[in-house]
Amino acid sequence: MSKNYTEIVTHLTQLMREMHKGIPQTMAGFVQLADKAKAGGAIDAKTKELIAVAISIAQRCDGCIGFHTRGAVKLGASREEMMETIGVAVMMGGGPSTVYGAYALEAFDQFSAAK
Repeated sequence: MSKNYTEIVTHLTQLMREMHKGIPQTMAGFVQLADKAKAGGAIDAKTKELIAVAISIAQRCDGCIGFHTRGAVKLGASREEMMETIGVAVMMGGGPSTVYGAYALEAFDQFSAAK
């Protein structure tokens, strides 16, 4: 079964807008946390997005894979960098990360094709 990560991200974005309406302070706090955590510093922003992809794979979160893979693509991540990120996630997460690593590669290819 193929997953369409563009649709997953679009759908979740709409749902999260509804959450923002219902719990604006909580969501604003989360957005601020995410923005600060992903900002470039000692580790550049692209590498931070790739770290987030690896964690998304290990945690088996389709939405997280979509959002962070899209972010990595926007920041110029290469397919080779994605493959190495998937390798680290597989090492940390075992068999389930192998499956979700394949999904992350699918997401990377979809977002790269749309770029």
